[in-house]
Amino acid sequence: MQALLLEQSEGKTLATVKTVSRDLLPPGNVTVDISWSGINYKDALAITGKGKIIRNFPMVPGIDFAGTVHHSEDPRFHTGQAVLLTGWGVGEQHWGGLAEQARVNGDWLVAMPEGLDARRAMIIGTAGFTAMLCVMALEEGGVTADSGEVLVTGASGGVGSTAIALLSALGYRVVAVSGRESTHDYLRQLGASEILPRSAFNGETRPLEKQRWAGAIDTAGDRVLASVLAQMNYNSTVAACGLAGGFSLPTTVMPFILRNVRLQGVDSVMTPAARRSEAWKRLLKILPASFYQQATREVPLADAADAAARLLNNDVTGRTLVKIA
Repeated sequence: MQALLLEQSEGKTLATVKTVSRDLLPPGNVTVDISWSGINYKDALAITGKGKIIRNFPMVPGIDFAGTVHHSEDPRFHTGQAVLLTGWGVGEQHWGGLAEQARVNGDWLVAMPEGLDARRAMIIGTAGFTAMLCVMALEEGGVTADSGEVLVTGASGGVGSTAIALLSALGYRVVAVSGRESTHDYLRQLGASEILPRSAFNGETRPLEKQRWAGAIDTAGDRVLASVLAQMNYNSTVAACGLAGGFSLPTTVMPFILRNVRLQGVDSVMTPAARRSEAWKRLLKILPASFYQQATREVPLADAADAAARLLNNDVTGRTLVKIA
């Protein structure tokens, strides 16, 4: 099979599309023929070697994929069945989706929701799945469309762009934070009512600033998240799912205690099966048809490494699909 293989030489990560024996696939009870995968931020870090994502080499990256079952020893899945996968350490500790086949644990798979196909599933991908979990976290924190404005940082990325589309479709007024003026038209098409520069959230901030946001979805962390927390309304919720800007949090307990702010971490890797199923059903129901045209760029497997570098250079808007077969 063809696979993007990551190997290490003299401390550097080498990413090469190679012909690899299927016998080298790691243990698992379901083998999947992959048709589509994607390039996520974590994939880009792994492929370029700019993040310590991969511990064991060689490794096939790709933290999500969609395709059909080739062989199954799990009674829940049958040959020819359409399935998708996100998370569970696939593409990090277990060979992932940037290959023609993957062998995985059946517990990690989700049966393709009725009405969704492999390509559209990967347009959503890990990024969209994470965005849906963030929206669900805001809802569970009591943030409704009538509560006030919701802020989305990292708005032009995969998580941010899907979050804007979801929130807008649900009737929220969404304010986007983006560092690139070239993305403004795209963000407005997705449903952003206002766009603020990233620079407005990157500087030093007081523990408490003027209240503005009823809810927020943050993909940046560090100073951006600290700045967002300082501006949250009383009894509001922030869903934090990323650390593109860093893993520190230079703030105080004041927003949490004096304004009753809830900071909800969102992890999509180990999400239990029932919540995964709920999130995918809601994604299919809520996302407008226009989203699948607005947020997508396609590349072949041979160009996956280049696409990863472009993503880290901030040259990519929305979701990058990798066509496997």
